[in-house]
Amino acid sequence: MSNEKSPFIVEGKLADNERLKRESNNLRGTIEADLKDDLTGGFTADNFQLIRFHGMYQQDDRDIRAERSKQKLEPLHNVMLRARLPGGIILPEQWLAIDKFAEEQTIYGSIRLTTRQTFQFHGVLKPKIKLMHQTLNKVGIDSIATAGDVNRNVLCTSNPVESELHVEAYEWAKKISEHLLPKTRAYAEIWLDGEKVETTEKPVEPILGDNYLPRKFKTTVVIPPQNDVDVHANDLNFVAIAEAGKLIGFNVLVGGGLAMTHGDQSTFPRKASDFGFISLKDTLAVAEAVVTTQRDWGNRVNRKNAKTKYTLERVGVDNFKAEVEKRAGVTFAESRPYEFTERGDRFGWVEGIDGKFHLTVFIENGRILDYPGKTLKTGCAEIAKIHKGDFRLTANQNLIIAGVAPENKAQIEALAKEHGLIAPEISNQRLDSMACVALPTCPLAMAEAERYLPDAVTELEGILNKHGLAQDSIIFRVTGCPNGCGRAMLAEVGLVGKGPGKYNFHIGGNREGTRIPKMYRENISEQEIMNELDSLIGQWAKERNENEAFGDFVIRKDIIAPVVDSARDFYD
Repeated sequence: MSNEKSPFIVEGKLADNERLKRESNNLRGTIEADLKDDLTGGFTADNFQLIRFHGMYQQDDRDIRAERSKQKLEPLHNVMLRARLPGGIILPEQWLAIDKFAEEQTIYGSIRLTTRQTFQFHGVLKPKIKLMHQTLNKVGIDSIATAGDVNRNVLCTSNPVESELHVEAYEWAKKISEHLLPKTRAYAEIWLDGEKVETTEKPVEPILGDNYLPRKFKTTVVIPPQNDVDVHANDLNFVAIAEAGKLIGFNVLVGGGLAMTHGDQSTFPRKASDFGFISLKDTLAVAEAVVTTQRDWGNRVNRKNAKTKYTLERVGVDNFKAEVEKRAGVTFAESRPYEFTERGDRFGWVEGIDGKFHLTVFIENGRILDYPGKTLKTGCAEIAKIHKGDFRLTANQNLIIAGVAPENKAQIEALAKEHGLIAPEISNQRLDSMACVALPTCPLAMAEAERYLPDAVTELEGILNKHGLAQDSIIFRVTGCPNGCGRAMLAEVGLVGKGPGKYNFHIGGNREGTRIPKMYRENISEQEIMNELDSLIGQWAKERNENEAFGDFVIRKDIIAPVVDSARDFYD
């Protein structure tokens, strides 16, 4: 942290996480000792939190928790690992290694594609954790800083079509990720048996600080007109500005975020603020300055108000921006014009400007597993064995088989069809729906999300069909708690878990992802939600303007008021 005392630092008793980070010996803690303790399947005390900085969360199977308790057994502790994959690009040989580990070493056997444009392993027991990290390391993947109070996996628009522009943007996503990583050797020492370097000097984190950030921090690189990374869900966003197909710089958006806490109106979703345009040469300096300003000014007293969005609300956008300019030695120019027109993935085959073909396949909930009649996991592995391009994981939990030469297209398509990766009957509504993992593994989940979504979409399809809108769709998202991993607070219809089978029902977002929906009904059942949707969609079918989206319709008809400034009117 900076020695300079700023009037924008929050005074008071620090949150316990600040003690934990300060005493962690730069994220080492006593994790190694815990690994050797075979009396428990879990991690103890501070290590439960510290493993997050290494990309893992401790979880247990909540479906069997009560039964295990009856048998006087501890919960079935295991970890979920989230890999670091800037821009979501992965090679076929890496995919095969991931597939093999998931099959042989995890409880559930699945690969989970996430809204953070990477994959997760679920259900890894303590004796397998080190093997997991070493398996990934052998194929050039790690999980450093994909969770915890650090800059996490950097997202980048999945756009293999305009390949030259995407390559440039993707390279910046990688550079930003590397630049903002923790510099501690804790990860290599603990998981990869790296040599412990003895030094008389205390290790220093030049960007993150020895107490790291006040809260998690998320960064994206986005290529308009696709807003597939949902910029307003993230702390820092670089909007690519191109001239004649070449990247010339970025508009910088700061302070987006969707998480909130039920019953606490000091917490709310917030859109990112536009700071202005920078040239490419200033990208890393600006990224660093935004992170260090949040490091020094963020709220370390109350973690519920610790994210960048609350810092901007507290200190003012102009003050935060001026500090970033001072630290980076950069003056923001006026933002260059751009427009977001869509944020979904482009399914099926598309041809890139380089003559290569790219196949985007729909993975419901991002869960890659073999199901009866739909052997997704086997199919992906079979494709990986012959594919000469790469895979792109999207921020919408789908998979792109990218860089397919014309002569290999038929073989890839045949395998995809054989294993159910291409299914012609998928509705537009199912393609536009998304959920977080929630139960049974997420400890924060209050309601179902991933397991509820397929049936919820089937009901929604029926309602659309009933009102003559079978080809239309609504951006529909379900998240099991208000943390927002399913990005429901940027949907046209967003459900936020409140309790078993109960959700807060939000409407009024837009298709482009630039408006936050407002709560329409609180704490209602699944059936009540569908009854409300039946009524609203019936009205939409009769009274909409030509091509008017559902979220725009409910705003125009004053069914719900728009969220203009969420700090002021989200709860009105």
